[in-house]
Amino acid sequence: MHDLSDLLRPEGVLKDVAAANKKNLFQQLATTAAETLGADPKLVAERLAAREKLGSTGFGGGVAIPHAKLDGLAAVAGVFVRLAQPIEFDAVDDLPVDLVFMLLSPTAAGADHLKALARVSRRMRDRPFLAKLRGAGSPDALYALFSADAARDAA
Repeated sequence: MHDLSDLLRPEGVLKDVAAANKKNLFQQLATTAAETLGADPKLVAERLAAREKLGSTGFGGGVAIPHAKLDGLAAVAGVFVRLAQPIEFDAVDDLPVDLVFMLLSPTAAGADHLKALARVSRRMRDRPFLAKLRGAGSPDALYALFSADAARDAA
């Protein structure tokens, strides 16, 4: 299943975001999570940074999937950001990152968190899909790529 629209809201998909570094990116992701998911932005930024200290969530090809668990979330949810300029992320391939899919899960969502992370990871390893994400002209176009309609159109 390529559809990730159950994890994203249209307002949680951003294009051409300017971030100087990981810390700045996490703050911006946290602000968007606060606006779209009602999450505490300070806590989101802290949890993302704490997870990142365990090892980079930049898994190569210009992609990162920072993730964290938080109290108060109703379900696993995400925010997708395409950066205006790639940033250093200590990724496994040492390449800078320009595509970021943040995943936030309720604290008790053990298996659901892992399943969502696996789904996002599989989708974000698809090179033709990544090319479409990099070429999309608007946040709506980006969101459409993650939705079922786009997956059916591509089939």
